[in-house]
Amino acid sequence: MAEHQALQQRPSEGLKSLLPEKGPSTSQVLAVVTLFPIGGILLTLAGLTLAGTVIGLAVTTPLFVIFSPVLVPAAITVALAVTGFLASGALGITALSSLTWLFNQLRQVRGTAKEQMEQAKRRIQEAAQQAGQKTEKAGQQVQSRAQT
Repeated sequence: MAEHQALQQRPSEGLKSLLPEKGPSTSQVLAVVTLFPIGGILLTLAGLTLAGTVIGLAVTTPLFVIFSPVLVPAAITVALAVTGFLASGALGITALSSLTWLFNQLRQVRGTAKEQMEQAKRRIQEAAQQAGQKTEKAGQQVQSRAQT
């Protein structure tokens, strides 16, 4: 009986190890709230553009063949088809890249905003120190040249 209970607890312990210890940060929640709907809208627009292009081709191709010479409608049809497919692909790629970025942001372990601010302050202080050292050296060089 004790072995059965121990076996039942082990799978849940393994599952807990896969879950993060803390919840998502505020920036991650904001990223999900803003980018997920945007990605969905862009994917929807990509699908609608593709569907409109295919329907437009299906409707206009026979009309061009029946009522016009061959070369002009063919050029217009090809231009419209290329434009539609490029627009559809661009919207689809934009949506997928946005969703990929969102997924990577959620997976990535980041420090808190306070830690990031402290790190930025340290970088600025280091840069200011380096700039101060350079100006001191330049001032010394100017003084030595002025004395000679």
